[in-house]
Amino acid sequence: MSSPTPPELFQPRLKWTTRDYEVIPLVLLEVTPTEGPDRFRARNLPTPAEVEPGVIPPGLSSPTPSARLALSIDSAATPHTMVPIPKVMKAVQIEQTGGVEVLHYKDIPIPTPKEDEVLIKNEYAGVNYIDTYFRTGLYPNPMPMVLGREGSGTIAALGSAVPRALAFSTGDEVVYMGNSAYAEYTACPAEKVLKIPSGVSTADACAALLQALTALTLAEEAYKVESGDWVLVLAASGGVGGWLCQILRTKGAKTIATVGSEEKVATAKELGADVVVIDRPGQGDVVKTVKDCTNGHGVAAVFDGVGKDTFERSLECVARKGTKLAAKNAKIARPTLFNYLYTREEYEHYSDKLWKMMIDQKFTVRIHAIYPMKDVDIESRKTMGKLLLKP
Repeated sequence: MSSPTPPELFQPRLKWTTRDYEVIPLVLLEVTPTEGPDRFRARNLPTPAEVEPGVIPPGLSSPTPSARLALSIDSAATPHTMVPIPKVMKAVQIEQTGGVEVLHYKDIPIPTPKEDEVLIKNEYAGVNYIDTYFRTGLYPNPMPMVLGREGSGTIAALGSAVPRALAFSTGDEVVYMGNSAYAEYTACPAEKVLKIPSGVSTADACAALLQALTALTLAEEAYKVESGDWVLVLAASGGVGGWLCQILRTKGAKTIATVGSEEKVATAKELGADVVVIDRPGQGDVVKTVKDCTNGHGVAAVFDGVGKDTFERSLECVARKGTKLAAKNAKIARPTLFNYLYTREEYEHYSDKLWKMMIDQKFTVRIHAIYPMKDVDIESRKTMGKLLLKP
């Protein structure tokens, strides 16, 4: 197929492709054969601009209705690139709150990314317990809603105002924290998207991002763990708990970990726990273990992902001036990850640390299972590791 003369507006080489279905109009040229000189007009740019006449692709030279052609730029010199995008996609959507019966795997329109967004073709979506809060209505959200808070895949299209400093191109493997990940395609703010470095798979990146960054910011910001600190980690075989055990080990801390069953003890120790307590009636005494290990002083910090049921007990375990509650002049924190990653600089700072831990320090990424997205079930707690969904 002939290529049009590269217009000055874009500089790099251009490639024309026709489609039998609609495209998302990020950078779109409309070609209208006329009796006069042929003209191309760029659509959906910040300011529509005429470009110089070029060579009409074969089959479009006769007077026919307007033909819409998507522009694919064979260069990373501009962010306004496109790849073929279908009109609809499969997604897990809810139209009302309730139990798992409100989850519907259905066809919906592919989202149109805003000018500062990236459209991602998902390879994996991560399952997080917070998804149940949205499904049940504990966290109100407009309906209908596509669930999912994190995913990984490849860039399919870029909005016209995505910052060039991010150096994104179509085809880049990326991971993100955002909304509507339980779908074949997700439109996500570019500032929340990260390139996946060489040496990290898309599956591992998706499995690690939200939970590992939560653990990392807890150990750096909620309480900055130092070498030699005794720290109590509850639910250590879970996602965040497992990452905390690995991070605390690299910091030289001493970790007391709780798990819910005998079969999870070995996993917690492999991840870095020094002492493991089975936290079930008649099987382990968490407070006594803490006192014995710390000579009665208590731990410097309690990372408690359980909450209400363990709150009072955690107070007994924390040292005077430790991080948990005020009765011992201690500090309470109910941190949220996104407040620690508010700026792009913070996001990149901690994600760079994560990639180094995964690549250089060989941190374990525990993927319990990968399920087809149509079989989504996000309430099971019988796991030791991350659950992923594959569109």
